Amino acid sequence: MSPLARLMQLAVRGYQLFLSPYVGWQCRYQPTCSAYMMEALAKHGALKGGWIGFKRIMRCHPWGGHGYDPVPGCGCERKEAPPDRDPRSSALSSYR
Repeated sequence: MSPLARLMQLAVRGYQLFLSPYVGWQCRYQPTCSAYMMEALAKHGALKGGWIGFKRIMRCHPWGGHGYDPVPGCGCERKEAPPDRDPRSSALSSYR
C-alpha cells in the first residue's frame, strides 16, 4: 500500500476513534462509510480507493440508498449458490 493510502487510512481511523462516537450510529449502509473507505484504500490504493470511498460518502444521506454495499472488486459480493447436484436425483427422476 502506498504511503498516501496509509496516510488517508490514518485520517479515517482518527475519525473513527475521535469523531464517530459523537456523530452517532446513523449509517444507512453495511459496512459503514468509514470501514468502506478503509477497505477501498487497502484494495485499490489512494487515488482509486479514495474516489470510490468519496462516492460512497456522497451517496450516504437520508434520500440515498441503504443496505449491504461491498467495495467493488474486493471479491466479497454476494453470489447465488449453485444448484445442489445430487447424482441420485437425476437417476431417480429418469426412473418410471
